[in-house]
Amino acid sequence: MKMEAKTLGCEQSTPKKQQQAITDKMRSIHEHIEIIAALFSGLLILTAWLLENNISNGWWVTLHLSAFIIGGYAKAKEGILETIHHKDLNVELLMIIAAIGAAAIGYWTEGAILIFIFALSGALETYTMNKSSREISSLMQIQPEEAVRITGGNEELVPVSELQPGDSIFVRASERIPADGRIVKGATAIDESAISGESVPVSKTNNHDVFAGTMALDGSITVQITKPASETLFQKIIQLVQDAQDEKSPSQLFIERFEGIYVKVVLAVVAAMMFLPTLIFGWPLSESIYRAMILLVVASPCALVASIMPATLSAISNSAKRGVLFKGGVHLENLSNMNTVAFDKTGTLTNGKPVVTEFLTLPGDNREDIMTAAAAIENESTHPLALAITEHAKKQTDMSSIRVQEATTKSGKGVTAVINGITWTIGKASFVGDEQASLFHNGVAERLAGEGKTVIFVKANEKIVGLYALKDTIRTDTKKMIQALKRQGIHTIMLTGDNEQTASAVANESGVDEFRSECLPGEKVDHIKDLRQTYKYVAMVGDGINDAPALASADSGIAMGEGTDVALETADVVLMKNELPKITKALRLSSRMNRVIKQNIIFSLTVIAVLIISNFTQLLDMPLGVIGHEGSTILVILNGLRLLK
Repeated sequence: MKMEAKTLGCEQSTPKKQQQAITDKMRSIHEHIEIIAALFSGLLILTAWLLENNISNGWWVTLHLSAFIIGGYAKAKEGILETIHHKDLNVELLMIIAAIGAAAIGYWTEGAILIFIFALSGALETYTMNKSSREISSLMQIQPEEAVRITGGNEELVPVSELQPGDSIFVRASERIPADGRIVKGATAIDESAISGESVPVSKTNNHDVFAGTMALDGSITVQITKPASETLFQKIIQLVQDAQDEKSPSQLFIERFEGIYVKVVLAVVAAMMFLPTLIFGWPLSESIYRAMILLVVASPCALVASIMPATLSAISNSAKRGVLFKGGVHLENLSNMNTVAFDKTGTLTNGKPVVTEFLTLPGDNREDIMTAAAAIENESTHPLALAITEHAKKQTDMSSIRVQEATTKSGKGVTAVINGITWTIGKASFVGDEQASLFHNGVAERLAGEGKTVIFVKANEKIVGLYALKDTIRTDTKKMIQALKRQGIHTIMLTGDNEQTASAVANESGVDEFRSECLPGEKVDHIKDLRQTYKYVAMVGDGINDAPALASADSGIAMGEGTDVALETADVVLMKNELPKITKALRLSSRMNRVIKQNIIFSLTVIAVLIISNFTQLLDMPLGVIGHEGSTILVILNGLRLLK
């Protein structure tokens, strides 16, 4: 009893890693069970062929029968269950009938080879699906399950699922970040390849956003959680890929509808061929039955059915690894049809944050003092323009010693405050005085506004002493992306709610073919509908809540990965990390996938036609029919797998 108890104690102390290794090994065997069964059935067939003259007929039949059962069990079960569930015939059932028919007329080896190759092609298709599933599994394993939460200065290890927005967690160097958040202490270089596919680490410090699944490389950081674990960017990636796998493309849906009708026609023709050639052409009955069995084999649409799904799943997995998430094969298939792409401006073509492009003062005035005072006052505000002015000053001056008093914000106009007895007024021309503003620096404000820039004036007591020009700058990769689309013959248009001057400036800088300004969300939808009538296939790229209706109205809605939740939910495609050039890569992948699918369909139909004709002219025997038909199935699956790279 003592020995038994000791043994039990050892079992209970098995390390978690060893248990996980055993589980992974069992999972691996389960994932490869189809190909193991197919290869084993092939080994049985080879054994029967080698020992044909040295074993009894009973053993010879037993080896072949074992090959039938082991190789065909999975597909037979799948075919029978689907027939019962859908009340319709399918290719799996047709192939099992063909193999049994071949054995019934004495062609045991040919029937077994048919099962072997059919099982092998099925195993390859399953491998494709498992490959996509493993992409998701590998993503899920990247995100840590536990985090070090800081509560009242104490550290505690808690499950990631317990983290809530506002919690603070500590992440050491070389650890993965467990949840989305913002750095509140420390600095580090972060490997974001799991999210963006970009191999170069990104340096981040206070107030920078970080994402679950990325790794802090060379510094420890304290992160304030901004999203629950279930809503992280990482979880959205996983969910989007899972949803994409479940949604079928129009081609796949057509093939599945066509399959049931085709199988019935083939069975009817096979039944007729078993007797009609004997009655009409005087063939021996055995020859008619033999030819009918060959027809049953070669006319099965296995290659046609396998032409689409492996290629689609491979392409979805490929794009997901590279930061482009499709919510289904239908969207990947449709994207290559696009001949017009409409873009939102703010946050899509541009960075979505204004920056100071010019700061002008009068000759003789102390430029640094004016900048410091303006930044100290704007530091009290969270307005995007105020943040830009403050950020601009932080790079050049120290405003920590400035005491701001009597700060008052006039909503939509500007701010006033007192520093060392001087009253400062910062805001639009109408707030500081239109006449003074128009004369400042010889009327430079009019020119800057014409360039699409926002102009903010700084007034000390009764005199305007400074001018800020701010602009939402276009992304560094916008021009490159627009040029690439144009080279592909795609028309580009910008839809924005901004005024015409700003829209015109951004349109000229980015290189889009045309623009529409001052668009409300409903007007963007109207423009999309007009574009669809003119250009037929239109994609919309956006990131905001106001873009959601247009994203839904377009033939393909493309959301920026850092956009709003509504945009992400509405879109058909998501660009993680807002990398616009990946639009052109997605278009090329879509075209490539459609090209591979067409190749597969044409090839499979051609092979079926050639084999049927050869059978009717009595040039084809059972072994060649089996090899030709099932070989074509394996080839189209392998052709689809090329899209993984």
